[in-house]
Amino acid sequence: MKDYELVNKFIEGDQGSIEVLINRHKNRVYTYILLIVKDQQLAEDVFQDTFIKVIKSLQKGKYQEKGIFVSWVVRIAHNLIIDHFRKSKHLKTYSSDDNEMDVFNIKKLSDDNIEDLMINDQIAVDVRKLVDLLPDEQKEVIMLRHFGGLSFKEIAKQTEVSINTALGRMRYALINLRKMIDEKNIILTRQ
Repeated sequence: MKDYELVNKFIEGDQGSIEVLINRHKNRVYTYILLIVKDQQLAEDVFQDTFIKVIKSLQKGKYQEKGIFVSWVVRIAHNLIIDHFRKSKHLKTYSSDDNEMDVFNIKKLSDDNIEDLMINDQIAVDVRKLVDLLPDEQKEVIMLRHFGGLSFKEIAKQTEVSINTALGRMRYALINLRKMIDEKNIILTRQ
């Protein structure tokens, strides 16, 4: 059965179809998560949270068949990873009780100023919007290469195409991104 058929069966109440989907895509999703977080325990937690969110989203009718199911799942995993790192960054604290030196005035421990953070966030949002406009095959290669850190050999294996096809999709994705940046007059650097 195709992914969309299993999704529809799950929405209609067949609990077994979600197990088939999870088993079908677990290696790919887990590998993607592990490549980014580089911690097995954290990867397992994010993986579990990803499929909990997938199940809840499917039950609420939030999934629309606009592309490849696994790409949608990877996007959910990616967003959960970003959320995790944002939370962990805010939880870091330093104490200067036992030191004569004030650790809060050390440059390497300081965060970027709010303007830098806003600019970086806006650039990330702009790039993400542009990537979402790409054809599914090109979007998938960009996500796996730049957000997943996979080699082209790994991308070719996971997407079941030749390395040349994966490279070609990346080439066309970059051409299309440059074209959209020019057409929309988007600036992706600090002024």
